[in-house]
Amino acid sequence: AAAEPELRLRPPAEVPVRLFTEPDLARYDGQQEGQPIYLAVKGVVFDVTSGKEFYGKGAPYNALVGKDSTRGVAKMSLDPKDLTHDITGLTEEELKSLDDIFNNVYKAKYPIVGYTSRRILNEDGSPNLDFKPEDQPHFNIKDEF
Repeated sequence: AAAEPELRLRPPAEVPVRLFTEPDLARYDGQQEGQPIYLAVKGVVFDVTSGKEFYGKGAPYNALVGKDSTRGVAKMSLDPKDLTHDITGLTEEELKSLDDIFNNVYKAKYPIVGYTSRRILNEDGSPNLDFKPEDQPHFNIKDEF
């Protein structure tokens, strides 16, 4: 008989996952020494402090932090007009690039510390029933609200 594959669970996050509004996220922009550096992509907030040489004050990708920079990541752009959550009008290639970078860079290297309020809530403030946390595949929002 074939051996059962070993089930490996990731250890729980050190810090409880939280909801970030835009002003909350803006405080983690790498400008203050000793403060964590957060970056959101696709509404998922990552702690990129360990990549301080890329994301810290004066670093090449510092423009991406303290906000949801999904469009900038997809387009590989640091143009201020692209540093937004809005993916309207992106090409298939840019969307594929976004998914590749999201999965193979951010999810692979950096801990998830939360989600943007825009990802969890609808415009009217009601829960987004389609929300699925990236780090908790069996989570069901209907159980939480």
